[in-house]
Amino acid sequence: MGDRAGIMDAMSDASLHVFDRPGRAWLALAGLLALASVIAQAWPAAALDWQPKLAAAEPWRWWTAACVHGSRAHLMLNVGGAVLVGALGWAGRVPLHSALAWALAWPLTQLGWLLGPPLAHFFGLSGVLHAGVAVLAVHLVCGAKGVGRWIGAGLLLGLALKLALEQPFGPVLRESPALGIAVAPWSHFCGAVAGLGSALLVRVLEGPRRRRVRATASTARVRSP
Repeated sequence: MGDRAGIMDAMSDASLHVFDRPGRAWLALAGLLALASVIAQAWPAAALDWQPKLAAAEPWRWWTAACVHGSRAHLMLNVGGAVLVGALGWAGRVPLHSALAWALAWPLTQLGWLLGPPLAHFFGLSGVLHAGVAVLAVHLVCGAKGVGRWIGAGLLLGLALKLALEQPFGPVLRESPALGIAVAPWSHFCGAVAGLGSALLVRVLEGPRRRRVRATASTARVRSP
């Protein structure tokens, strides 16, 4: 029994730390967003999309709204975007706390619709993808060195330029014949803000743990023979 308990404890520890390796949790979250978007097509959009009047009564919409898509082209574009953002995070060795920031920004992206222009229904993954790009950029600017830091700065600049060109404070919906839907730039803006806010918040909360880890490592080096 003792051996069995030891094996179970080891397996539990391994499962808890499986996402500690840089990039794994980020890639898993990107895969979850893509897979959930495909699966959501089996349900009526009205049961999952974002409806401000139902935000409190049906809280699952804070998450499921991002997985609803209005056309096949819309779905394919956003699934491809999730794969791309996931690959960038994997290449950038995004740590677990940044993946948690992106996960936090997922429902917070919808919060903007309670504060911004009125819209009875909204759906789509693009806002959450913009949040992911913002989180990735913050990680690279604050946590990378050399070229990685410049890449992060470029991502932030490109994101800001894209949002400015889209004019999120203009008309709420813009027709997109290529996608067969109307695009809402406000969601992109909300996602970017949610991503930036979540990334900075998580970095602040993560700070004490990083200092403890560095202190422990320094103590271990001093004590080593």
